[in-house]
Formats: sequence, C-alpha cells, structure tokens
Amino acid sequence: MKKVLALSVIIITILSGCSNSGGGELVGVARRGTFYEPDPYGMLFIPQGSFNMGPNDQDAAWSLTAQSKTVSVRSFWMDETEITNTEYRQFVYWVRDSIARKLLGDQFEEFVITEDMYGNEIDPPFLDWDTEIEWDNEEYAEILDEMFLPENERFFRRKEIDTRKLNYEYQWVDMQQAAKKTNRFNFETKQYEGVAYNQKGEEAVIRDRSAFIMNDVVNVYPDTLCWIADFTYSFNEPWTEKYFWHPGFDEYPVVGVNHKQATAFTIWRSRYMNNYLRSKGQPEVMDYRLPTEAEWEYASRGGLENAMYPWGGMYTRNDKGCFLANFKPLRGRYGDDGAQSTLLVASYAPNDFGLFDMSGNVAEWTSSAFDESAYSFTHDFNPTYKYNALPDDPHVMKRKVIRGGSWKDIGFYLQCGTRTYEYQDSAKSYIGFRCVRDYIGN
Repeated sequence: MKKVLALSVIIITILSGCSNSGGGELVGVARRGTFYEPDPYGMLFIPQGSFNMGPNDQDAAWSLTAQSKTVSVRSFWMDETEITNTEYRQFVYWVRDSIARKLLGDQFEEFVITEDMYGNEIDPPFLDWDTEIEWDNEEYAEILDEMFLPENERFFRRKEIDTRKLNYEYQWVDMQQAAKKTNRFNFETKQYEGVAYNQKGEEAVIRDRSAFIMNDVVNVYPDTLCWIADFTYSFNEPWTEKYFWHPGFDEYPVVGVNHKQATAFTIWRSRYMNNYLRSKGQPEVMDYRLPTEAEWEYASRGGLENAMYPWGGMYTRNDKGCFLANFKPLRGRYGDDGAQSTLLVASYAPNDFGLFDMSGNVAEWTSSAFDESAYSFTHDFNPTYKYNALPDDPHVMKRKVIRGGSWKDIGFYLQCGTRTYEYQDSAKSYIGFRCVRDYIGN
C-alpha cells in the first residue's frame, strides 16, 4: 500500500510539472514579481551613447597620449560627487568593527552566529552585526587591547586604534585569466589544461575554478602623511592629522587612497549592498567598481559634443569672471578660485548630467591601465585597457589612468580629453575617486 501511495505522489508531481509547462510551448521560467532597479542613493543615471573620445584642443603638453576616436559606452550609474571622507570612514569603521568582532567572537558567543534559522550548524560561523560593541566594557577592553597602539607609541598617552592593523581581507575573480581559451574547462578531457597566476605572480596548474579566485588583503587607512610627502619644503602638517578625521572635513573628498584601496572599497561596497538585499529576499544588483577612462570621459562631457570642459565652454571662467572649478589658476594664485587646496564637494555647478567636480578639486582614479597608445588598440565598444600588475612587474606596468585634474593642477588637466597617470601603489593628496555601477538593461 505504501509503494502504491508513493508511486501516485510521483505521478501527481510529474503531471503537475507538465501542467505548468505552457502546453508544450516555450514560455520561459516563471519568476515571482518583476524586477525594477531603483535609483542608487547618491548616484545619477548616465544614458548609453557614443562620443568622440580624445582631445578637443591642441596638446599643450605635447604628451601624445591621446587621439580622437569615436567610441560607444553602455548605460551606468555614477556617484554624484567624489567619495567623501565621511563615506570612506564608513568603510574604515566596518573593517575596524569586523576585526573587533572576530576577536570578541572567540570568547563571547553573542558576537558570532553558529546556527542558521533551521538549527543547522554554520562552519565557519558568521559575525553577528546586531550585537553592539561596548568599547568601554572591561571584559571586552582586555581582548580588544591588541587593536590599539602600544604604550610606547602613544602620543600624550592617548589610546588610539593602531591603523596598521586595519586590514581588509577580500576576494575577487580574475575574469581576464578565466576568459582565456587556453584556461577553459575541456569537456573532452574533463579537465583544465592551462596555467594561472596568483596575486604574488606564482604560477599554478589550474585544477578547478578556484585558480581564478584571488585572495587579497589591503590596509584601508588613508595615507595621511601624503600631505607632507607630496610637497618638498612646504608646510602642510596641519592637514596630516585633521583632514581625514575632523568633522569640518567630513564632506571633503577623501585623498591619500591608492588604486588598490579604492578598488577594495568598491568590492566592500558591493558586498555591503548585496548582502543587505539578500537578507531581505531581494535580487542582487550589479557590483560597484571604478569607471573605465572612457566611461569617465563620457560622463564628464555631460552629453555635450566636443566639450573642452565639463561645463561646455572653452574657458575656465564664466561671463562674470568667476572660476568654474577648483584648480591652480593664474600661474599659482591657488585661492582665486575660492580654495587654496581641496574644497567641499559640490561647491561648483554640475555638468549637464548633474555630476559635480568632474574637473578640479581632486583628480580621480579609473580602472584603466595607462598606455600611451591605448587608443590605437582598444575596442570602440566600451573601450578599456586593464592589466593586473604583479609585485615584480616593472613600474611602467603599474600605471593607472587618472582623470579630471585637481586643486594643484593647471587648466590643461581639467579638460575632458586630457589623460595622465599615477602608479597604482601611490597615495596622493590630490587624487580621490568615485564609483560607478552598471545599469541592468539598456
């Protein structure tokens, strides 16, 4: 009797599956509800389009690093302003708190989640972010003491977090290596036949897909000493201690962040958002990332054809004689544009896409590697040149494109088509960044 009952259940299951198949027609897989991508907070929509990428004026520096080229880019979201100190500090706090929770989780169960909602064991356990860290709790303080500066390094005996320990461990997939045909899975031999390289440049035979998963770690704290290191015989010590932490600079663009730190921020921001969406049972969105230089230039032009500057004109002043960006005007009269160095984001008018500070204030990292002849060999559809430089690679392979010019640059570097570079491991007082996110659809 039990066998007959079980058989009838199977038959009913099969028949019910067939009844939902569209009568034998191809109707696709049914999904619950429809997906609508809401506007990301603090980002603006940049529509797809084509434009003439490259200089719109003579190359005053005679650098010969760009040529005019018609290219097309997809739609994407872009941060309205550069990432500010207060926004980047959220990343630093998250790393700090995650380290603290790991330390406390070894002693106190309330800081880790060891079972799922069904009572199944989770190995390794998750950090419980709902439990508040009481930094002045005596039991916690003893465990967390290793996160602080040792006694002999404390200035005026102030107990401060040792920023050298604020390391963010993360993973990313090297799509470029995975995309090589020699690295693909061979369905005839049932194995991989290529060779992959990890972040240290070590060669390894590909045994499974884990060969393309890169495990990385980066210290997330900005280089606050860049204000002194960038300028010889110049007094910038006050900015070193106060710029990143003082509330008066909260809405200033973050600086002292190298390319690897900026990239790690985009990975953290993606995980932070998508983990939240998953917890609410909602579909994930595209990952945040640094813009390619083509995307950056397209967004900078604001939809204006052959615009020399983001505001569309040929000059750095308006009709009233006021400067239109924060840069180095009049051969070094820094303050004539309203600021001696960096300034509050969105202090000047936006371009026609609504983006602020696409010229001046701070230059911005892009995801593109720098090569003088890149425009000659990159595609005309979403063009970019990427290279994940290894530690032993020559310095010329570690150049990344920066765009937009900064508070210390002359007007030439503010032009939409001007490209220059900085080394990926350099952190400067005049380079920041903003994020983009691919739009789901056209």
